[in-house]
Amino acid sequence: MSFSELRYSAVTDVGRQREHNEDNFLVDKKLSLFIVCDGMGGHAAGEVASALAVRVIHEELKRESDLLQDYVAAKTGVDRVTKRDITNMLEFAVNRASARVHAEAMRDPSKRGMGTTLVMLLVLGQQGFITYCGDSRVYLLRDGVLEQVTEDHTVYNELIRRKKLPRERIEEAMEHATRDFVYVSDGMMEAGADGMDFDTAGGAGDADLLSTLRAVGVFDHAEPESIVIDLIAGDRILLCSDGLSGYFEDQPERLGALLSEPSEDQVTKSLIESANAAGGKDNITTVVVTVGDATTRDEKRARRIQLQRDILTRMPLFRTLSDREILRLLQVMVIQAYRDGDFIIREGEVGEDLFIVLAGEVKVKKGDTELARLTPGEHFGEMALIRNQPRSATVVSNGDSELIVLSRSEFFEILRKEHQLAVKLLWQFTGVLADRLAQTNRELGHAREELAAEDITAEMFVEEEDDNRKTLVSASLRE
Repeated sequence: MSFSELRYSAVTDVGRQREHNEDNFLVDKKLSLFIVCDGMGGHAAGEVASALAVRVIHEELKRESDLLQDYVAAKTGVDRVTKRDITNMLEFAVNRASARVHAEAMRDPSKRGMGTTLVMLLVLGQQGFITYCGDSRVYLLRDGVLEQVTEDHTVYNELIRRKKLPRERIEEAMEHATRDFVYVSDGMMEAGADGMDFDTAGGAGDADLLSTLRAVGVFDHAEPESIVIDLIAGDRILLCSDGLSGYFEDQPERLGALLSEPSEDQVTKSLIESANAAGGKDNITTVVVTVGDATTRDEKRARRIQLQRDILTRMPLFRTLSDREILRLLQVMVIQAYRDGDFIIREGEVGEDLFIVLAGEVKVKKGDTELARLTPGEHFGEMALIRNQPRSATVVSNGDSELIVLSRSEFFEILRKEHQLAVKLLWQFTGVLADRLAQTNRELGHAREELAAEDITAEMFVEEEDDNRKTLVSASLRE
């Protein structure tokens, strides 16, 4: 996707209650790069942190412009650049920025504890690479449906996810955050986030620092997260600070309606005005990006992208995952095409891939016996994600087919980086395997019953021939 196919508007506003604007944003037309940073720390420190983070990240990515071009060119072989290469590069840039901001804070006592949240969008080809840290957000508006792509790295959100307290208690606690952080934690965070000294962080009690679990610059390592989304012509993406998103927390439909206005400039104007009309308690920054023209959309590709998500959502293995977690899985999956008669896996061979039928049909065979035919949404080979073992059957494409493939290496990379997602996946794996074991036991039980019935029949009845007829008589009566 070239930048000529992107339209954007970017605005930042001090709000109605702050004296300084600690937000910063960046738009680089050449790189198709968009960044929003919301500084924290009070006075000028937050502004310093957000500006420095933007500058460092921008410098790092400009140095990697050749790598970005190689990805768009889709080079093959040893020079191939993967999605992971790009996300690693983005996260490295964020961590470089975190180290620089942290070093500046350590050098100047007046800036001690400063940091910034961050959301970043890099458009490469037909994909959007999103990296984030903190509670600034990215939203996607597609076909009138609004989706929050990022997940807030906040105490509030973490308590909700872990179900430590009822939502009402959490909201009550967060109101007291600037006075008593221990009350906010309620035993979960003990002494704050990773031992940070909250008596000095942010000067006069910065609520952002107290509630945000991850930020750029508070420590020399930021722990950013990344998501890759397939872009479709007509998509509209919003990057914003919490000075905007906070006012639409319970009004996603209203936010979606404002984002649907034809002009990007009108969208940013309406968003800023709405946040200020609601109180403008914080700095407000919005960057709105529209991808291409909906009238030029490749409908076949759009349906395929939606089908992938629908299939994963319906699968027992993944049905407990959130939309963000489904997106996280999709970014490490690949689609492979097969022709009629192509072998996908062979009985006895050791494999490491899970396969999901996306289009067409495949045949499952044991020796020369056909066991089953699998259609879109059905899967096979999931045990290969857990352990090396020979395949128990052969699978062959029946006609042309397309399959979604998840490799063990990518699967374990997800487990390593995202602990909550790992727990969900392993728990579902346990459930699927338990169901299969139960089914196997039932089938064995039925088989044993059938064998026992055959034995009893053989004992009770014998065949006798009388006038060219077969007569079954009770053995006891015959005696």
